[in-house]
Amino acid sequence: MTLTLDGPLLVAGAGKMGGALLEGLIARGLPGSQIIVQDPSPPADVAEFLKRNGIRCAATIGSIEAAPSLILVAVKPQVMDQVFAPLATLAGRKTVVLSIAAGKTIASFEQHLQPGIAVIRAMPNTPAQVGRGVTACVANAVTTESQKAMASDLLAAVGSVVWLDREEDMDAVTAVSGSGPAYVFLLVECLAEAGRAAGLSPELAQSLARATVAGSGELLHRSELDAATLRKNVTSPGGTTAAALEVLMGTPGLQELMTDAVAAAVRRSRELSK
Repeated sequence: MTLTLDGPLLVAGAGKMGGALLEGLIARGLPGSQIIVQDPSPPADVAEFLKRNGIRCAATIGSIEAAPSLILVAVKPQVMDQVFAPLATLAGRKTVVLSIAAGKTIASFEQHLQPGIAVIRAMPNTPAQVGRGVTACVANAVTTESQKAMASDLLAAVGSVVWLDREEDMDAVTAVSGSGPAYVFLLVECLAEAGRAAGLSPELAQSLARATVAGSGELLHRSELDAATLRKNVTSPGGTTAAALEVLMGTPGLQELMTDAVAAAVRRSRELSK
């Protein structure tokens, strides 16, 4: 399905996530002429992509004339306030402000905007770079269903989209799906190191660990079975997998460690949003 917008799309920040979204939007048929990127120094590969697709890049908002239909805020949280304050002056009554900045609340955007402007807070994750991300969204009270649908269409360019009823759930979302890819990458590191300790060469252990985790993820993605059932299907009673799982599912085990890890990430997310 080709993506369409009623007016220009302004993308503030063209880093990894902003760049991934831009690639997804172009792939879904959004004309480059409808996109304006505001970034004083985009990465070289992104700058080449912008030029190749006819996407205008403005260093400042002073050269942006029309009120955008959507402002996608994709800058780092540390510079959000200084970047968004001038951007807010471009938001018209029908503009949707969509932020993918971690830890920044809806209220932190509303304080810069005139009343009645739709604000959507979103948390994508890094698999968006290969079109397999998941993005959780929550909107302020004035956001209409059609505006939410427009945001869903845009974010679907890089993966699946889910909507939350409560903004306070965003801290747990950040801890599970936002930070989650790092946990998976750590699993690959640990599995590879365990293979090396068991006598494999570092290269072979790394290759086996990467392929196993990537393949298992794809199997989970394609299967209608839940993760617990897939795990049981691999586990023969009294076999090698069962022996390993006795360790991973013991006390303390992987579940306890993961619960503690997610809780720590939730606490940090709440600290950063204050």
